[in-house]
Amino acid sequence: MDLSTVLSLGQTALELGLICSLTTLALFLSYSMLNVCDLSTDGSFILGGAVGGMLAIAGYPLLSIPAAMLAGLCSGFVTAFLQTRMGVDSLLAGIIVNTGLYSVNMTIMGANLNLFKTGTVFTMAKEALAGTPLAGQSMLLVELVFVAVVIVLLVLFLKTKLGLAIRATGDNPDMVRSSSISPIFTTTIGLCVSNALTALSGCLLAQSQKSLDIKDGTGVLTIALASLLIGRTLMGKGPLPLRAVGMVVGSFLFRLVYAIALRFDMPASMLKLVSSVIVVLAIFLPYLKSRAPELARRFQGRKEGAKC
Repeated sequence: MDLSTVLSLGQTALELGLICSLTTLALFLSYSMLNVCDLSTDGSFILGGAVGGMLAIAGYPLLSIPAAMLAGLCSGFVTAFLQTRMGVDSLLAGIIVNTGLYSVNMTIMGANLNLFKTGTVFTMAKEALAGTPLAGQSMLLVELVFVAVVIVLLVLFLKTKLGLAIRATGDNPDMVRSSSISPIFTTTIGLCVSNALTALSGCLLAQSQKSLDIKDGTGVLTIALASLLIGRTLMGKGPLPLRAVGMVVGSFLFRLVYAIALRFDMPASMLKLVSSVIVVLAIFLPYLKSRAPELARRFQGRKEGAKC
């Protein structure tokens, strides 16, 4: 594998990783902060791509971004409503919404979406940078801008009074309730923001790859969870901005593993298994690290016992 191949793999992984890191940041809010495992992620991802793609086809690529996020926000609201107002278990609420979104997405876009002859935010950036040294990196620059803006806004949001209340809801909802703050409200806001980010990720992916299939959302939750766990393992419990950046790094590393696996001709049918294995390792390694002192003491005790 020569240097040009390595650089090509790295750029591909970085471009995909940046887009998918928005979904990882969404899970960072809902799963890590709010302590809610939102299983509607796959459906919200395709919903954002479908809404954004259809508006881009209609000739409104810039409008597609806020429209996709608004659609994701509505999806998050429905999920939160089922949990907080109708007493549905959070896991079951996510499954119900994800199942319903399949029909919604099919109605919006059909089985697939073709954007090859459509202007997108990426083609607009490419045209704007034409004739400059950055023309060949227009896609990467657009993704960097979106990710940077989302990280800054998310960190600032989580440091506001409402953001702190959302974080406290994940830690101790009873304490939040005793402070005259409604956990129903904070959960709803958290899931709405989270799903808006997921939909934004789906919208950008559809416009970057110029196509979208209804099955592209399958496994998005697993990939984002794996990226989140990798980022959390690398960055630990550092400052909030560093942890947010860790989500992006985790997403890039996950996509890099994917790219290397494809480079060595791994069958596409095995990539989902790779995702599952990465999730298991990302969970197991921190657990093994925390148990290392105890295991070392046991091993030392057995060693001394054997000498006796």
